[in-house]
Amino acid sequence: MKQAILYLIVFSSFCFGQIPKLPETPQQATLYSTKGTQYKSEVIFPKSNYSAEKPYKNVSPKSDEEHINREVERQIAEIRSESFSRNFMLSPLSDRKGTGAYYDAYENLSKLDPESYSIADAVFLVENAYNNNDKKFQSTYQGQIQKATNIVRKEIKARGIEDSDNVSKNLSIFKYFAEDSKVNGKVVHKAIKYDFDDYMGAKDYSKMFVSKLMKTNTGQCHSMPLLYLILAEQIGAEAYLVMSPNHSYIRFKDADGEMLSVELTNGMFSANSFVLNSGYIKAEALKNKLYMQNLNKREILSQTYVDLASGYIHKYGYDEFVSKVLDKALALNPNNINATLWKSNTDQVRFMQACSRFGIDPENKEQLQYIRNYPPLEDQFRQINIGFDYIDQSGFTQMPLDQYEKWLGSLKSTENKQKSDEIAEKIKILNAQKQKEANKKPKPIIPKKESPKIYMIPKEFL
Repeated sequence: MKQAILYLIVFSSFCFGQIPKLPETPQQATLYSTKGTQYKSEVIFPKSNYSAEKPYKNVSPKSDEEHINREVERQIAEIRSESFSRNFMLSPLSDRKGTGAYYDAYENLSKLDPESYSIADAVFLVENAYNNNDKKFQSTYQGQIQKATNIVRKEIKARGIEDSDNVSKNLSIFKYFAEDSKVNGKVVHKAIKYDFDDYMGAKDYSKMFVSKLMKTNTGQCHSMPLLYLILAEQIGAEAYLVMSPNHSYIRFKDADGEMLSVELTNGMFSANSFVLNSGYIKAEALKNKLYMQNLNKREILSQTYVDLASGYIHKYGYDEFVSKVLDKALALNPNNINATLWKSNTDQVRFMQACSRFGIDPENKEQLQYIRNYPPLEDQFRQINIGFDYIDQSGFTQMPLDQYEKWLGSLKSTENKQKSDEIAEKIKILNAQKQKEANKKPKPIIPKKESPKIYMIPKEFL
């Protein structure tokens, strides 16, 4: 057996929320009663041969009594079995204040069509759960998104950008992040800045949120790309979320169909080589589609479930609800490495709690052998190590905090700044050529446009 379980994985996803360290010693938990039950290693759950569907005819008083006794024994066996099986589950946290908001968020996320939902709604559900269904938060969130959308729309209108010009619409959103927005010479919105203070959300998890970004005008590589996607959705622009180790960024196509990478944390364009130069993307990770993929709506929703689980863990801890949420995330996107890492930590905490209930210290090699007396514990241990093997083979490499900061800061180097300027100039030239060609062509008859999309949170989410 691998001894990796003795050195618990502690993954950190930085801009996707700091994953807290797992307990160094087994957590104490209630041992559910097994009084009156003899547990044998070859039998996990006691069963009865009695079948409720078996017909009985000519029942005598004696056989009737036997039947009642068998039924009582069966029910007792089921109760004992269920009680005993809880020893191998995470301790429930449902009695904690505010957990109900997370259960509501999960149910509402489950109602979304993975192919055509609103990203603004999905983000709202996650952040609203953390805020315990605060009605004031709902109105503020909605108003801030609408204000940002209106600023971008005014920019599009002022520049005479056609609805079919996806590049120019994306540049308008990029400008909202990178430059001060002005109306009639007056600044109505300042450029968004990177929040260097607790950007992992270790002290204040709300630092991860789009709502916090809109309130303070500062964000990081989790909140900035999400707000970008929300605004793109509002104005009908096509853009993609892309993941890299501990990071995420935006891509959209230029006039030639080439993908452009947008680094919102520094307000610059970047080449794919910049991400690869981090040194933490293996060929296996690319082959397994962990990183540098344009995520579709289903895959973004998968990450939204991860965000829901992450917020719950930071606020309350691990329980079976977390496992349920992560299973949903992996069902939507089996390649979601963040979901896989959280799932591994969840499985380890479950194992540690179960070991504690039976007086086993999993960090003691001699005591670890006692799990053979409990098949469910053996199975959990086996599954954890299967998970370790998958992570090792996936190409995942943990990026140390200091290396991440160094890599992110390198975007400001002279070389990368020059590359960003070159990309920006190329876009400008391509757009000018495209506009020149469009002016030569006769104006097409444009059908009447639908009214601009106005963001409203559906009532069923409130």
